[in-house]
Amino acid sequence: MATSRKPMRDFGLEVFFSRWEFKARHHMTASDLESMKLSELLAMASEEDREGFEQLWLGYTETWGAPDLRFEIAKTYEALEEENILCLAGAGEGIYVVSKCLLTSDDHVIVPTPNYQSAETVPLSVCDVTGVPLLIREGGTDHPEWRLDLDAIKAAIRPNTKLISLNFPHNPTGLLLSTNELKELIELCREHGIYIFSDEVYRGVELDIEQQMPQIADVYEKGISLNVLSKAYGLPGLRIGWIASQDKAVLQKVERYKHFLSICNSAPSEVLGIIALKNRDRILARNRSLMQENVLQLEQLLEDFTGLVEWQRPQGGCVAFPRFIGPGGVEAFCKSLLEDSGVLLLPASIYASELSEVPQDRFRIGFGRDSVFKQGLAAMREHLEVYFPEYSK
Repeated sequence: MATSRKPMRDFGLEVFFSRWEFKARHHMTASDLESMKLSELLAMASEEDREGFEQLWLGYTETWGAPDLRFEIAKTYEALEEENILCLAGAGEGIYVVSKCLLTSDDHVIVPTPNYQSAETVPLSVCDVTGVPLLIREGGTDHPEWRLDLDAIKAAIRPNTKLISLNFPHNPTGLLLSTNELKELIELCREHGIYIFSDEVYRGVELDIEQQMPQIADVYEKGISLNVLSKAYGLPGLRIGWIASQDKAVLQKVERYKHFLSICNSAPSEVLGIIALKNRDRILARNRSLMQENVLQLEQLLEDFTGLVEWQRPQGGCVAFPRFIGPGGVEAFCKSLLEDSGVLLLPASIYASELSEVPQDRFRIGFGRDSVFKQGLAAMREHLEVYFPEYSK
């Protein structure tokens, strides 16, 4: 379904979180990996980098980002150099500013649904946007539950289609694209001269690292990769994000727009970001291991209450979007968990889209944190034992 340009609506997820994220006893829908203390990150630093942090001059930084930071970011790509990197204040600034710089009222955008809301809301404030729902496959667990509808994307393309917005590993379903699907999509976009804006914030925390997708900026000349230290690295407090592209003209436009927004990144955050990126293999390995441990515990809980939730393990990222099939519906289930047991989940209504229908029997659960997750899982088990004893094995 296509929707015409309109004012930006409230960010439903953030409005919900502003009320509950720091009030609920058990935050079980977090979309980031386990963070760390400043002392833990500094313990990973070389003596030179630690001294650089302690002796840091707290002035303005370069709008593009510190050269050493961009150098370390570029090393996470196969074919890019530091001049292909522009640092931003988190990923949200990237989603906003790319839309505002790249799009005009004469353009058209295609966005899969469900999605991270700003992926559709910001483009909608500029131009027409078409939503293409992910397909849900039925029958068995031998293939991913969700699938990108490439035929529907092809059918949605117009002469003025400027950009397709992607997010893989996907929030909230955990879907990844296969190599063939990604190649087909790139060739389709190349044929029509369409940009691909790819939110890749969960790259590096695939449950099976062999399924990791290439980054779009590495493999497509009109690709724009978005990433951040918040999600896979578990360092949202740093507010260090970036876009990467072979198209330096796009980066220049975004850099000029950034002058009206964050202007530059925090100097301490840039130095800490450099330390994190120099230790990225260690940090990402820790986070993947934690996810793999947590997802097994979550699956055991769901198996112990068969018939309440239809579950298939996500492929990447630390969130899943399972289907609630128990009595009363998912909204009542999430409300009761929160009010009676202090367990915070995101019901499907939070993922409502202006572009297309989103399944309303789903909820988002996060499994990327350590003690918070384990305590929340215990609280969920107690809740299910009290309210759904008939489903217990």
